[in-house]
Amino acid sequence: MSGLNISSVRSPEFPEDYVYEVEMSNDNITVRLTNFGASIIRIDQPDQYGVKRNIVAGFKDIGDYRDNPYYLGCILGRYAGRISNAQFELNNKAVQLSKNDGAHHLHGGAEGFSKKVWVIKNLIKEQDQVGVIMEYLSLDGEEGYPGNLWTQIKYTLDEDNLLAITYNAVSDQVTPVSLSNHSYFNLSGFDEPHILRHVLQVNADYYTAKTDAHLPTGEICTVAATSLDFKTAKIIGDNIGDFSDDSGYNHNFILNDYEEGKAKLAVTLTDPDSGRFVQVYTDQPCVQIYTANAWDSKIIGSQGIPYGQHGAVAIETQFYPDAPNHPGFPKPYLYPGDHYKTKTIYAIGVEEH
Repeated sequence: MSGLNISSVRSPEFPEDYVYEVEMSNDNITVRLTNFGASIIRIDQPDQYGVKRNIVAGFKDIGDYRDNPYYLGCILGRYAGRISNAQFELNNKAVQLSKNDGAHHLHGGAEGFSKKVWVIKNLIKEQDQVGVIMEYLSLDGEEGYPGNLWTQIKYTLDEDNLLAITYNAVSDQVTPVSLSNHSYFNLSGFDEPHILRHVLQVNADYYTAKTDAHLPTGEICTVAATSLDFKTAKIIGDNIGDFSDDSGYNHNFILNDYEEGKAKLAVTLTDPDSGRFVQVYTDQPCVQIYTANAWDSKIIGSQGIPYGQHGAVAIETQFYPDAPNHPGFPKPYLYPGDHYKTKTIYAIGVEEH
């Protein structure tokens, strides 16, 4: 398709590493990526009046991704979310991981996948899509994880504004794996500094209860008659004040109708003012909704404004958090000879008014 394009350019801010920016576009939207953290750094999308804005949080300069405390746009791994006390038991032996969240392990550790320079293996230009394939080899013992884990991330964009992320991994030892992308969305393009007027719908009847340290207790609770009930679309700001300890939403939802290997509609996020929406399809069993509760306006984003509290919402498709430490959760392990493969799709569009 002549309307689908892809290009790459070496980043001058990483003279010692092979860090690139990759741009994918069709006739409507433009997606910019970097192989540092395999990150999404921009998604430029028009609103109902044709005005284009970048709808995801990111840094203006690629070099700033070296210090990315809020994990803007990056790939999380080897395990998204927290692992309590940075350890778990495997084959009757304790596995000790790195501690980077107090006593706990978060998003793969201090130097997790978000801090790695991924190898760009291929740029894709086909009749119906463009894309990029990035790879990273996580060596045995990295951040404490057992086994050499080969990981591949494929981003594709088609003419229907479907941005897909396909995750692949194999390991030579048993190891827990849960990969995710940590993009934050503000569909106003940050013309509005918060997402309290955004409308959210989550296809989930249940969520995993958690402690004050954001660790699952192991209990699975219904969303019915709670402020976590997003089965019917509602305004994010309506009940966000009900979670004063968290200063907003930071919850893992268990998606309905989960079927391994089949991506289904999980989340719809809409900005009524601009008309922009994102529908998230995934074959993962869970999604973490996080409303940027810890943002403190110290980071000036690529839109040129400070990122303040509730400035965007992260929609993290994932496996159950801390699953290695909860026998009641499904097992999160990848075994030698098996193939980890999962897919998340962002359907990006505009509602005409």
